[in-house]
Parts: sequence; C-alpha cells; structure tokens
Amino acid sequence: SVQSQSTFKGFTAEYLVVGGGGGGGSGEVNNRGGGGGAGGFVNSFAAENSGGGDDTAPKSFIELGKNYLVAVGAGGSGSNLGRGGSGGGDSQLQPVVSIGGGLGAGRHQSGTTGGSGGGVSNGTGSPGTTNQGFTGGGSNAQSCGGGGGSATETPTAGSSGNGGDGGDGATSVITGSSTVYAGGGGGPGDSSVGSGGTGGATDASSGTSTSNATANRGSGAGYPYNGQAGSGGSGIVIVRYPAQFNITVGGSLTSSTATSGNSKITSFTAGSDNVSWSA
Repeated sequence: SVQSQSTFKGFTAEYLVVGGGGGGGSGEVNNRGGGGGAGGFVNSFAAENSGGGDDTAPKSFIELGKNYLVAVGAGGSGSNLGRGGSGGGDSQLQPVVSIGGGLGAGRHQSGTTGGSGGGVSNGTGSPGTTNQGFTGGGSNAQSCGGGGGSATETPTAGSSGNGGDGGDGATSVITGSSTVYAGGGGGPGDSSVGSGGTGGATDASSGTSTSNATANRGSGAGYPYNGQAGSGGSGIVIVRYPAQFNITVGGSLTSSTATSGNSKITSFTAGSDNVSWSA
C-alpha cells in the first residue's frame, strides 16, 4: 500500500527508459550505407515487455530525499559520404541504463553495436544489447540492411538491389497514450529503398535528401542513396509514481509532469541532471 511505502520513506515507481537512436550510415557516391539502430528499450510498466524479447523489467524503489541521475540520450549523427557519424547516446534513470542505438555502416564497413545494432552492406548486421534490442540487418554489396529495432528479432536484410526495412519498435502506454518507440532506420538499395520500422524511425531515400528520425522516440535514421545520412531520434525517460509525492528536477533537464488518476507521470526529453522526490 502507499501507506506502507511511506513508512519505509519511499515508494515503488514504474519507468520507461529509451536510448537515443543511431545515425544512418552512408558511403561514397553510389555506395550504400545501413540504417541506424534503435536505442535500447527498457520498460517496467504494467506487463509490457522490454526490448530484445525481454520480459517486463523490475520496478524501481525510490527513496525519498535521495538524488537519482536522469540522462536523456541524444540521437546519433548521420555519416556524410562514408565519413563521421555516431551511434545514439545512452539514457539513464539511475541505476537503469538504456544503450544508444548503433551507427549504420558505410559500404564494406562495420556498423556499431548499440541498444539495437546498425545495418550493414555486404555482411552481417551489428549486434544489439541483450534485453534491450536486436541485431541490425545484413545484406550483399548492392544493398544495405535496415537498423535493428526493439521489438523485431530480425530486421529485413538487403538483397538483390533492395534495401532492407528497419526493425519495428515496441509499444508502451505508460503515459496513458499508446506510443511506439525505438524503431530501426531503413537501408537503401539500387532497385528499392527500405522503410523505417514503426516507432518514429526514418525511411531510406532514393535521392540525396536527408531526414532525421522523430525526437524522443529513440529511433534509428535512414540513409539517402547519395549524400548525408539522417540523424537518429533522441531518447526519453518516463517515470510513473504515486501522485502524493513531489519531484524536484535539476535545471539541466527538460521535463513535464502530468497527473492521471492516482499517479503522476514525469517525462524527461533532454539533458542530464539529478532528480529527487519528497512527500
């Protein structure tokens, strides 16, 4: 009961922690790059699963007056003609950490591991993190695999000139609304381009235009046929807790708090700082 939780100077909270999505990979002109991997997806709300096929994560006991570090991972940058680019940043609700998504590989290059792994060309996709996300899609040299997602075990591999689709994201209703997070970015090909997985991920493009994955969904970015790849979407941290407790948020975090019945729901959308609760 809430009374017994108060006796122990704390309470049980439910949370969703999603890492930032990985940037899309790109190659030189007419060379393909893989889709960015989704950020890790760790979910303790109700009976919803976490990413990578894991069960619901354990709930957190919050001690009143204690500082907890909260960090929201930024989306990774896309590579430009095979140069640069990055995976997504990690998100955290201390001690829970969701790993940022992997960078999609340039042609004949390795992508990076992450919450979900980045897609590659001419090889096997990069691994995801156990209990957070899945491996990125592989392909042959004429196409590229999509980035790994949090809910799809095997993203579509690129083949016969067709870019692979990104892996699908996972759904949570912790805020009261059903939202899909952490989808993988699409990979390009000669004949057709791949779609982003559900959850705010970015499709590949057959031209040179770029687009970025949706903010605060933790999804991977796709890759245009030539040019600058898109950036992954930033992550998010959401905490749901009994409404009689009050939260103090450090000034370097961007957040909002809503009340739903007997619960408060605080969503952190950017930054890194300490938070604490009081009665």
